[in-house]
Amino acid sequence: MVIPIIGPAFQLIVAGFYYLFGYISNNNVFPLPLSEEEESTLLIKLEHGDEEAKNTLIERNLRLVAHIVKKFDSTGEDIDDLISIGTIGLIKGIKTFKRNRNTRLATYAARCIENEILMHLRSIKKNKNDLSIYDPIGTDKEGNEITLIDILDTGNEVVSEQVETLLEEEKLRERLNQLSRREKKVIELRYGLIDGINKTQREISKMLGISRSYVSRIEKKALRKLFCDLAAVNDDIPSF
Repeated sequence: MVIPIIGPAFQLIVAGFYYLFGYISNNNVFPLPLSEEEESTLLIKLEHGDEEAKNTLIERNLRLVAHIVKKFDSTGEDIDDLISIGTIGLIKGIKTFKRNRNTRLATYAARCIENEILMHLRSIKKNKNDLSIYDPIGTDKEGNEITLIDILDTGNEVVSEQVETLLEEEKLRERLNQLSRREKKVIELRYGLIDGINKTQREISKMLGISRSYVSRIEKKALRKLFCDLAAVNDDIPSF
């Protein structure tokens, strides 16, 4: 049975794309951070809906994600997975940042990145059937943690978000079917589309009997194909 967990997985796929094509495709070197003037100019453009500005802000802050991920070395989690999770936090931070704050984007985004990683670590350690209404399940527009009890009385706004997520899931499912059989399998395993459990490239290589580097190539090729399709139908996905 396929369970409806595409919402979080959809974000992971976007983050994975930025990581693979902003870092690995750049000879494993993260782009240099922006100057304060460059950042300000891009933020102004972003406020006017400039997708290229958003892409640049994300790519040029990937180094920040990697820096924060180093704090979690002792967790034993796959570094690439944590960078993908952290990149989700970065994207959220960029989308919710306001220029009238008396702080740089990096300071604000760092908290969003760390919160996203902490929530991920809690989720993989916690029994799925042992969820408390007081446990953190996400962040609000300011990057603060919210719990299940926080949203129980939010009414129509939550229902609207759930409907939007379901539509997003349907788009992704349609485009997954356009991948080759092996590409689809790798994406499903890598991003937990079947059982909600994200597999590392090493785990997938053992399951499929192929090398980890081959898994990486398949994932990269599949993300490129999938991302280009999604960009054409979803305004939240940056165009390339």
